[in-house]
Amino acid sequence: MRIVHVANFYGPKSGGIRTTLHELGKGYKARGHEFTYIVPGNGFFCEESVFGKKITVPSIVLPFSGGYRIIRNNKDVKKLLITLKPDALEISDRFTLSGVGLWAKKRNIHTVVFSHETLTGLVKSHLRFSFRKFVDWHNARLASRFDHVIATTAFASREFEDIKVDNLVNIPLGVDLETFSPKLRNTQLRQELLKEQEVLLIHLGRMSSEKNPQNSILTLIELRKRGVNARLVYVGMGPMFAKLKQLAADHPVTFLGYIVDRKKLAEIMASADVSIAPGPIETFCLAALESLASGTPVVASATSAVGEFLMLDSRSPVGAIAENKPEAFADAIQNVLLRKNQDPNFSQNCHHQAENFPWSSTLMMMLRLHGSGREVTALRCNSRAAYMERVI
Repeated sequence: MRIVHVANFYGPKSGGIRTTLHELGKGYKARGHEFTYIVPGNGFFCEESVFGKKITVPSIVLPFSGGYRIIRNNKDVKKLLITLKPDALEISDRFTLSGVGLWAKKRNIHTVVFSHETLTGLVKSHLRFSFRKFVDWHNARLASRFDHVIATTAFASREFEDIKVDNLVNIPLGVDLETFSPKLRNTQLRQELLKEQEVLLIHLGRMSSEKNPQNSILTLIELRKRGVNARLVYVGMGPMFAKLKQLAADHPVTFLGYIVDRKKLAEIMASADVSIAPGPIETFCLAALESLASGTPVVASATSAVGEFLMLDSRSPVGAIAENKPEAFADAIQNVLLRKNQDPNFSQNCHHQAENFPWSSTLMMMLRLHGSGREVTALRCNSRAAYMERVI
């Protein structure tokens, strides 16, 4: 099968979308399929990689995004698709690339779009109003342009379920269980990062306003007021970097920037005490799942999807959720630290929960979706139930 994935916001320092593309491509190739991914770049360029054939096309830098790029002209993409003749087309951008999906659907190419973000949340985050009619109109229009809309969590599904979209499929993303492991905990690295503090907190992700990265610093300040001798380490970059550096002045905060070496990143994750995920509208958050795989519990926003992974209703939760304010996050972190100190199996419990989300499962569901029209209806009906069984 020939599969093509077109994605915006892909670059050397992008996070979840880049990881998703690479894992899908690697998995498709291992199963004997052809995979090509088309992404924004400085010009036309083609290269073979372990993830598939990578084609960059001319793009523009999105203002105030910290360097993210979007493809300049969808005509370029359509010309490439005519040449590539895919059996299936995957799209990662619900805004500027939806027209490509409609174009391909009319030509009997099986089309899917990943809903990597919630439009309801984005509108509220940036405009402070709900604009419900606009959101419903956009989501209905998006769904009509593709054979299927893929939501990765129940949270991401909700705005499509509200308008009764009938081509919605729930397919959770996965985590690299070989790269991220509690076994990579590095005592020497931990001490270097702590710099004479006692509790190591990490914040992983893009520093942009919709992700509330400043809440991690404010939480650290609140914890230290309570006598918790903690240090916060930021991993990532983004448009709020300078503002966060200013806010962190005179506080024990370290900025490591974007880390290319995934082994190094995995060692940092495994060496931390708690991973903070303050983004209020995260629809999946791969960094949170990678933290769990590393044996590190997660404290996340109560308004995001991350709580779906944390086994909150079980006897052994692997993290906590909190209201979007520093005091609530500080409370949650203290509770998690207490449980962690009392339970010698805490890190292994975190990893075991992450094992419920292998990339092999994501790949199986994607290939079923692409490969057989007979199975699509059953997948659509059963995927939500299967997903819920996995996270409980």
